Amino acid sequence: MSAFPRKRDAVRDQLEALILQMYKSNILYSEAVREFKKRFIVTVLEENSGNQCRAARQLGMHRNTLSRTITELKIDVRQLRAGTKRPPRSTRLSPYDKKAIR
Repeated sequence: MSAFPRKRDAVRDQLEALILQMYKSNILYSEAVREFKKRFIVTVLEENSGNQCRAARQLGMHRNTLSRTITELKIDVRQLRAGTKRPPRSTRLSPYDKKAIR
């Protein structure tokens, strides 16, 4: 037996324990689903430095669906992109300059 199914079983057990704890704490289903979606998406976005295209691919959804879900859940993607900003347009090469360099 490989380690993957055992790891998956451990995660499933942890999830079941968490669900039971949430249920006993009187957390509504809609709140639980919203919080799970938010945390899951934020985790994948963090792993991809806020890149929505890569995150959507890993989540198995279209980028537009991810973008709409981010808006619905009020996730601030700017915080996840810290330190990975594009240079201002004034300092970037224009497409014509790029062709001239080649």
